Amino acid sequence: MRFHKVTMNKTMIFSIGIMAVCAIGTISMVPVALAYSGLGAVDGITLEEHLELATRKVEKAEANPATGSGTPYLDAGGVLGSSIIAGAIFGGIATAMFVRARSGRYAAYGRG
Repeated sequence: MRFHKVTMNKTMIFSIGIMAVCAIGTISMVPVALAYSGLGAVDGITLEEHLELATRKVEKAEANPATGSGTPYLDAGGVLGSSIIAGAIFGGIATAMFVRARSGRYAAYGRG
């Protein structure tokens, strides 16, 4: 009976993983499709206009090197700052759960 339960759990975990990969693949393709939906359309932007806009963007970035890419990595609202804040919050929650699990009513005797 125990072997069947372990096999069933592995199968369920594998199935959920496959569904998650398919869902992420589907969701990630939407922005890509929308980004190029107007390219080549009758009233959309042409390839030459795309290239001109990209050239202007590069020239503006080279003319103002202090502005960078516009992504504030070390700011609390930026990528790294938000990652550190989220890590501290979830790490604190995980630590609290771990401490409570070690000293809880169901902790095994003689193991801690």
